Amino acid sequence: MSDTILSIRGLRKAYASGTEALKAVDLDIRRGEIFALLGPNGAGKTTLISIVCGIVTATAGTVLVDGKDHAADYRHARQRIGLVPQELTTDAFETVWTTTRFSRGLYGKPRDDAKLETLLRRLSLWDKRDTKMMELSGGMKRRVMIAKALSHEPALLFLDEPSAGVDVELRRDMWDLVRQLRNDGTTIILTTHYIEEAEEMADRVGVIARGELIAVEEKASLMARLGKKTLKVILNEPLTAIPPELGEWQVTTEDEGRTLAYSFDSHAERTGIAGLMRRLGELGIGYKDLSTDQSSLEDIFVSLVHDGATNAGAVA
Repeated sequence: MSDTILSIRGLRKAYASGTEALKAVDLDIRRGEIFALLGPNGAGKTTLISIVCGIVTATAGTVLVDGKDHAADYRHARQRIGLVPQELTTDAFETVWTTTRFSRGLYGKPRDDAKLETLLRRLSLWDKRDTKMMELSGGMKRRVMIAKALSHEPALLFLDEPSAGVDVELRRDMWDLVRQLRNDGTTIILTTHYIEEAEEMADRVGVIARGELIAVEEKASLMARLGKKTLKVILNEPLTAIPPELGEWQVTTEDEGRTLAYSFDSHAERTGIAGLMRRLGELGIGYKDLSTDQSSLEDIFVSLVHDGATNAGAVA
C-alpha cells in the first residue's frame, strides 16, 4: 500500500471570466497525517477540496485517490472521501440518528447500527440521537456534519474551515476530536485561516494564496526555515533616534526607545549579534537585559503571502 493517499498534479481551475481560482497546484498527502491548508479567504482552499471531492470540475490536472483517478473511477473516490463543508446543510426536521444513517446508505454501505452508535458516542451525540437538527446548537450541528462525513468510514476526511462560527471551547473539543480520528487511522485535510488551528494540530502545513500553493513543509521545519528570531535589547536609557552607526543591522526601536529590536536568521553562519553588541559598546549604549523571540506561524504566513504578492507584482 502506498504511503500517498492523495496525489494532485497540475490542478487548475479557470472561469469564463478569466479568473484563475487555482494555478497548477501539485500536492501529495501522506496516509495518516493531518495536513492544514492555510490561506486567507478567497485564496483557493475551498475550490481545491471541492475539485478533489467531485463537486467542482477542474480545468486541467489530475487527482489520484488511493492510486486511482478520481474522475475515471469516481465511485472508488467517493467511498474513500468524507467532506465536512463550511455550510451547515441538513434537513431541519430530521433527527441526528436519521440524518447519519441516511448518509451511510447514500454511499452504498450496509446498515450497521452498532457502528453508527459508536460514531455518535465518540462525537458526544448519542444523547442527542432523537433530537431534530433544528433544535441543536451550531456546535452540535457541526458535530453532526462530521458524523455524516464519517458514516461511510472514509479513509480521507476533508474539514473545510471546521472552526468557523464555533466558540473557543468547542474549537478545542474539535481539535481533540480531529486528533482522535487521526489516531484511528483517518487522514485529515483541513482548510483554515486560523493560524492557531494549523499550529495546534497539523503535521504539515501548505500555504495557498491567490490560487498558488506557495509553500508545503513539515510544520516544525517551515517555522525553522522561515521563522526569524528577534533579539530584544532592553536599554539603560531610551534612544530618541537610532544612531546611523547601527544602520547595517537595520534595528528598530520599541517601547518609546527603551528597546532595540534586531531580526536575524538563527541558522545563518553569522547572525550579526556579536558585531551589533560590540558596536553598542563602542557607542556607549548600555543595556540591562537581552531576550530572543521566535517567529510564530502567523509571522511566517504573513511573510510568505507578502513575498508572493511582491513577486506577482514584479512579474506583472
